[in-house]
Amino acid sequence: MIKGVIIKKLEKFADERGWLAEIFRNDEIKYEPAMAYVSITNPGVARGPHEHKNQSDFFVFWGPGSFALYLWDNRKDSETYEQRQIIEVGEKNPVAVLVPPGVVHGYKCISNEPAYSINLPDKLYAGEFKKEDVDEIRWEKDPDSPFKID
Repeated sequence: MIKGVIIKKLEKFADERGWLAEIFRNDEIKYEPAMAYVSITNPGVARGPHEHKNQSDFFVFWGPGSFALYLWDNRKDSETYEQRQIIEVGEKNPVAVLVPPGVVHGYKCISNEPAYSINLPDKLYAGEFKKEDVDEIRWEKDPDSPFKID
């Protein structure tokens, strides 16, 4: 496990009405989202890898569809520096994942159908009213990147 990354197994609570699942509780994870978005990724397509200097991401991978989630610790002062972790997430393994700044991350749709993800980052994309620089290092655009999604 990469230090500071939190992976929370999500569980369904079902009854005769249907089901619900808690994805976030601030008494379990001290975190304050600033925005939320949902995305669909087509089969075989990867998003990332990229890294944030100041932003944490809080992903929810529930399904439909599944991803291979890649994480690399790129924080030189971390006890897990340079460690890589790959985990299957989504329909077969529903989880919420907190990714702190300095942890490079990306995911690839490994299901035969498009896969859904939700993200609740703790910073606004491009700042208030989208007037600031985006906090991203786009490793996927660097042909010499040490971070590759298979």
